[in-house]
Amino acid sequence: MKKILKIVFVIIGTLIGAGFASGQEIYLFFFSYGIKGILGLLISSLLISLVIYKILKIVKERKIENYRQLLDILIQPKRSNKKYMNIQNVTNNIVNIFVLVTFFIMIAGFGAYFEEQLCINHIIGSSLLAIICFFVFRKNIQGVVKVNEIVIPFLIIFIILIGFLTIKDTMNIEDFNLNITKKGFFLSSILYAGYNSILLIPVLITLKNFLEEKKQILKISILTGIITIVLGTIVFGILFNVGDKVSQIEMPIAYVVSKLITPFQIIYGLVIMLSIFTTAVSLGNSFLESISKRNILNTAFICISSVIFSNFGFSNLITYVYPLFGVLGLVQIIEILKCRNKAN
Repeated sequence: MKKILKIVFVIIGTLIGAGFASGQEIYLFFFSYGIKGILGLLISSLLISLVIYKILKIVKERKIENYRQLLDILIQPKRSNKKYMNIQNVTNNIVNIFVLVTFFIMIAGFGAYFEEQLCINHIIGSSLLAIICFFVFRKNIQGVVKVNEIVIPFLIIFIILIGFLTIKDTMNIEDFNLNITKKGFFLSSILYAGYNSILLIPVLITLKNFLEEKKQILKISILTGIITIVLGTIVFGILFNVGDKVSQIEMPIAYVVSKLITPFQIIYGLVIMLSIFTTAVSLGNSFLESISKRNILNTAFICISSVIFSNFGFSNLITYVYPLFGVLGLVQIIEILKCRNKAN
């Protein structure tokens, strides 16, 4: 069970980046659709669990070592046919771009926290994390998994605690439901699962070596789905306490926590910054490894670029980038689900 939890925490650590821990993702993809967003959250979590199950099963049975090998199975290329090889190259490049952009979003999220909660210019916060990442990338430090084993359980407990402390202030569900007219919750939930699958797949491929037997895969998928649903629902409930300002705040949950006693503010601040850091390091490393050129020039380039992109705004990046890549993720999910007979 210990190894299962280790894998689950790494997966949850990938899902809970700046967007989730801040409340921005839950607001954009679920909360903004009213009470139907709860159903959307359930649909999305189940789909993510299914993707986790399918991918772990495929990579374990086929002994997949990298994303390119997985594309060989999903796209079923004919090596003599350049069309299929071009599709592979394009898909691989798009995924790499998404990983890089998500790294930028983590940097922007760090800066947003500094500006909203510490009243320090977001450029300073973004630059600080970019500099730390630069030295981490240069030394090629491994061990993000170990950090997640400590940070993620703590974050899970803290989100549950904050939800419990704020539930008494939650507004009336009926009033909330009447004020929401936005449609499209089902598509939004699918897109959420779609872009998360893009981030999860490279991580899941590396986790196959931690699997001792296939029956662990089902337990990992179910446990991850349950945790995702529980945390997502709690964050959804916490957003009630933000009120009409929810669409104007970069870090909605941090805003709620700021109303609680000081120790909670400090603890949550540390947790969210550590969550952003571990996700940023993981994504940045994945991108540098994918381009096979981990030199000082490339490392400096992505770190400096991340600070520049942070000027677009944390919430803006999530609003426009995630849904776009969610479409690509949706196509990938379809191919994964169709892969049943091929994987068995």
